[in-house]
Amino acid sequence: MKRPIIGIAANEIEDAGAKLYHLPISYTPCGYVKAVQSAGGLPLVLPVGSPELAKAYITQIDKLILAGGQNVSPTLYGETIQVEEAELSNERDQFELTLIEEAIAQGKPIFAVCRGLQLVNVALGGSLYQDISCLNQQKIAHMQVPVSREIPTHQIQTEADSILRDIYGEATTVNSFHFQAVKKLAKELRVTALSEDGIIEGVESNDPSLVFLGVQWHPDFAYEYLEQEMAVFHYVVKEL
Repeated sequence: MKRPIIGIAANEIEDAGAKLYHLPISYTPCGYVKAVQSAGGLPLVLPVGSPELAKAYITQIDKLILAGGQNVSPTLYGETIQVEEAELSNERDQFELTLIEEAIAQGKPIFAVCRGLQLVNVALGGSLYQDISCLNQQKIAHMQVPVSREIPTHQIQTEADSILRDIYGEATTVNSFHFQAVKKLAKELRVTALSEDGIIEGVESNDPSLVFLGVQWHPDFAYEYLEQEMAVFHYVVKEL
């Protein structure tokens, strides 16, 4: 049986450190690659490049994964930068926006994690909280550092009749590594999971022309430790 080809949009770093001779590198966290392989897919890493390449890349794959990483530029949803220390990558934003556009045009499903969820929401006309600390919600630490990445630290509640309800049940606990979140939700999307303090944690499509699942937590950090996080990769590879 042919393995589905799962395109994983990569990230870049300008200086990989002394062990790698300070080279700039293209990379993706191994969790995505290994989880896709374990689920029966064939991962194909898509390096950041010219938006003109996006159509050709999407043509080569069956499904697209958008990973975490830098903040989405506020200019993309009509705001100025309010968090001065925020790490941005305009080149990555532009490339992945075109990947999203092409995936939708070609009818290819999208699974998006953390930044990926946020970028899809922005691509479809939504907006973000640049820093959720502005909401003055102290109930949950949404950036759980220094707690280890595989340890779930806060609860989410899933919506009935959703993909996430089928995978995670009515309620579960997940890890958390973000300080941005969805503010205005794009009209093509619906909320399917919320944290206890009301932050949007899961999003799915309500538009038949868009096959989409997005989560704010990181299944790629915990797929080896938690059955539910491997289960979502099985769903993405085999059913999404």
